[in-house]
Amino acid sequence: MPSSSLAALVLAALAAGAPPVPQPAHELTITVRDLGEADGVYRLSCGPAGGDHPEAAGACAALEAADAPFAPLAEGTLCTRVYGGPATARVEGVWRGETVSADFNRTDGCQIARWDALVPALPAAGDHS
Repeated sequence: MPSSSLAALVLAALAAGAPPVPQPAHELTITVRDLGEADGVYRLSCGPAGGDHPEAAGACAALEAADAPFAPLAEGTLCTRVYGGPATARVEGVWRGETVSADFNRTDGCQIARWDALVPALPAAGDHS
């Protein structure tokens, strides 16, 4: 009879299946254009940090430290007329359980500050040519 008890335990364990593999809490695709060498499409997972983003751990830390990393500028925000170059970035995916789709550029002082606040999730806009 002990063998039938063992068989029942094995069958019960098999029926339960393998434990679920934990999924990253955040999955993002970051597309960078017009920034030279940094141009490309990067995948970033956070919780734990991973993907093909060149600085995944730092990128996750920057995003986690930000209150609302993908919020657009408030309407009517006054910004300096400083041009930071033609670089653009789009971030799409899931962050903190919410679907996000955010565009970034460097067309004025506010947009430059918004971009720079997310470095290294977005590449630093130094000399990338």
